[in-house]
Amino acid sequence: MVDVNPDAVLQFAEVTVRRGTATLLDRISWTVEVDERWAVLGPNGAGKTTLLQIAAAQLHPSCGEAFVLGERLGRVDVFELRPRIGLASAALAERIPGGEIVRDVVVSAGYSVLGRWREAYGARDVRRAVALLDRFGVGHFADRPFGTLSQGEKARVQIARALMTDPELLLLDEPAAGLDLGGREELLRRLTRFADDPDAPASVLVTNHVEELPPGITHALLLRGGAVVASGLAREVLTDEPLSETFGLRLTVDRSGGRWFARAVQ
Repeated sequence: MVDVNPDAVLQFAEVTVRRGTATLLDRISWTVEVDERWAVLGPNGAGKTTLLQIAAAQLHPSCGEAFVLGERLGRVDVFELRPRIGLASAALAERIPGGEIVRDVVVSAGYSVLGRWREAYGARDVRRAVALLDRFGVGHFADRPFGTLSQGEKARVQIARALMTDPELLLLDEPAAGLDLGGREELLRRLTRFADDPDAPASVLVTNHVEELPPGITHALLLRGGAVVASGLAREVLTDEPLSETFGLRLTVDRSGGRWFARAVQ
């Protein structure tokens, strides 16, 4: 049995996920504590999305133990656990009806649904939804259809939705994917401001690119082939050797203004 860390929002012990003969995650041991901001990086196929699905209580390990917000997966009602977790991902965005009004995209998170149907939202819920949209710079789109927004605007609406239930854990799956330079920088500016809030929940941000990490990231986990390459403080993990091993390419990493930048060594 694992000794449960009372300060952990996520605690994985030898977590393995198999699908047929394929091993998607291989004996992952990882802990995220309440005051930490984690980045998870790795090439395509490294197991990042599978890891996040377990963290979101959407997938159970094949073996090993996974505790989410102190609850062991397999021994907890995940439908009660999931509202305590905020999740934003491209897969989720694709399921949002294009005609859904932006305000309703956010407020419906309180009911764990996508697309407004017959739910009766109170004025307090609506005020919170609009305040979250304002916080991420998209409050003026509250009455617009979701499908009319740019990719960057959709990403920020999704994060507002993820925060609607005041979650204890925030999971962001490649929030800057597909954004142009302006959209990426505006998103990172908002995420940086959010990370500086002492009341913000613990967070995990998944990406393929160190350039997409906002300042404020405290820790990093590097994955390759479903296994951990390195894990720990960001300033120690996001360096030349671990990142080169992770991506199978000789890289040099620089840091400026709290941001990381990587390029191949010629």
